[in-house]
Amino acid sequence: MVVGVTDGNTIRVMQAHREVKVRLYGIDCPERGQPFTRKAKQFTPDMVFGKMVEIHRMDTDRYGRTVAVVAVDKQLLNEELVKAGLAWAYDFHCSKPICESWKSFQLRARFEKNGLWGERNSVPPWEFRKKRRGQ
Repeated sequence: MVVGVTDGNTIRVMQAHREVKVRLYGIDCPERGQPFTRKAKQFTPDMVFGKMVEIHRMDTDRYGRTVAVVAVDKQLLNEELVKAGLAWAYDFHCSKPICESWKSFQLRARFEKNGLWGERNSVPPWEFRKKRRGQ
C-alpha cells in the first residue's frame, strides 16, 4: 500500500511491515523549482495514495531506493505521468523494451502540448540538476 509521496517520481510503500522508498523506473519528473513540479507531485498521490500497488522491481539506486515500474488498477504510474506530460522518459536510465512505448507517449504529449510540453523551453530535470550543481 502506498503510504506517502516524496515527489512525482518517488513513492513510499509498506512492504512486509516496513516502509520502502520506490523510485519510478525510466522516467524523471520536474525538480523543485521547475514548472510542473507541483502538478507531477499531485498527480502521483491522486493515482496511488492509499492504494495497493504492484511493484515490478528493476534495480536499486545509489540511495538504496527500489527502482520499479508501479502498477495500480491495471495502469502503470510511470507511463501515466509521461502521457500526462508530467515526466520525461529518461533515455539514460530507460533501456527496457517498455521504454520505447513511453518515448512514443512522450512524443504524443509533446505534439499535443500536454503538461510541461506546453512550456516554450522545457528543461529535462537531469539538465536542471546539472546546472544547479554548476557543472
